[in-house]
Amino acid sequence: MSGNVLARRSPTSVWLAENAAFAALVVLVVALSLLSSDFLSVTNLLNVAVQAAVTAILAFGATFVIVAGGIDLSVGSVAALSATALAWTATTAGLPWGLATLVSPAVGVVCGLVNAGLIAYGKLPPFIATLAMMGIARGLALVISQGRPIAMPEAVSHVGERIGPYLPIPVIVMVIMGVVAAVILGRTYPGRAMYAIGGNEEAARLSGIEVGRQKLITYALSGGFAAVAGIVLAGRLASAQPQAAAGYELDAIAAVVIGGASLSGGKGRALGTFIGALILAVLRNGLNLLSVSAFWQQVVIGVVIALAVLVDTLRRRGTN
Repeated sequence: MSGNVLARRSPTSVWLAENAAFAALVVLVVALSLLSSDFLSVTNLLNVAVQAAVTAILAFGATFVIVAGGIDLSVGSVAALSATALAWTATTAGLPWGLATLVSPAVGVVCGLVNAGLIAYGKLPPFIATLAMMGIARGLALVISQGRPIAMPEAVSHVGERIGPYLPIPVIVMVIMGVVAAVILGRTYPGRAMYAIGGNEEAARLSGIEVGRQKLITYALSGGFAAVAGIVLAGRLASAQPQAAAGYELDAIAAVVIGGASLSGGKGRALGTFIGALILAVLRNGLNLLSVSAFWQQVVIGVVIALAVLVDTLRRRGTN
């Protein structure tokens, strides 16, 4: 029956249903450009891109988990811990900055593996396992730093700068990580396994997919991407701050959902997540330009997230 319904729909409506996030972004940009003369300035657009970078990188990692039918609430804390570990090993421990930089993604991957172990083999719900990791990672960041910011090595702090006047390095890193995420999801066996597990875990297991191993890969990737986001954020701040990225996990999940992924798993793509992160950044930037209170901004963002989940729910009902 759903096939007959789809057959009667116009090509335009089908395109809008599949690219709702992009259409929303275009409408948002047009509206804000009419409401504020400063919105389309080069300086402001670069500012929007930089603001989106950390959220987008975190969200790319969260996309893997959500596509596989899971959730990761620990990415913000893992980002802070990874950056703190980098800064501490390069300063207090005296490790060369090149080696210290490798410590950061290693920490992120280990956190992801612990999450996956608790979920796949400890049979903890993803919400509980990653909630626990959120507290553990944040606590370790505070212990390592003694609650104080740690200066980043000068070479690493350049990550927060620009190449020339118009090419912010955080945006370059965001694009690279987005391409990596797209390739993993669309061109690799682990990526295909994520869709299979998210669509129907038992069917994936019966088809020969080693679900436990694939969950290890999925959450390890999420932790690794969180570590890269932590380095970018610390580069922008020129220091690793143990309380950094607090609440970013919610923005990351929101970007994935706004971008068209389904919280029930089996659906999602890196490009959609990128657009979702841009929508959040554009919305916040536009509201600031319009002098909207920060309190009301939270209300608006919450409404947008609720609408995105509602659209996903209605879309899934329509295909059943």
